[in-house]
Amino acid sequence: MDKSNEEILESLRRAAAGLLFMSESDYPFEVIQWAGPKELTPDFIRSLTGEAEDCPVQELEVEDFLSTGRYQRILIALQSQLSDLKAYKVGRINMPVYLVGRSSEGSWLGLSTRVVET
Repeated sequence: MDKSNEEILESLRRAAAGLLFMSESDYPFEVIQWAGPKELTPDFIRSLTGEAEDCPVQELEVEDFLSTGRYQRILIALQSQLSDLKAYKVGRINMPVYLVGRSSEGSWLGLSTRVVET
């Protein structure tokens, strides 16, 4: 049975509970839900974050971003409930990161965090 958006968001919230993404600064994970385009584009992602048109948007593999074992719970929760999984890193130095996939209801759901890379 396909889960509702709310059930998926709650599952992601539980998977990420208490975890911080570690970079030069540590940030929590927050659940996100985007109604919108069939395809995610750099312009759409920049519009969500209020970034300038020339701000870089880097597409990553979710598995690569969550490569350490401490994030296994999150990776499994994302992979088991969402399709078309993608990770996006936006900007330079202090960057929001979005781990999103499509739910059975057609929304983009996932988690966001931040990384600091100087």
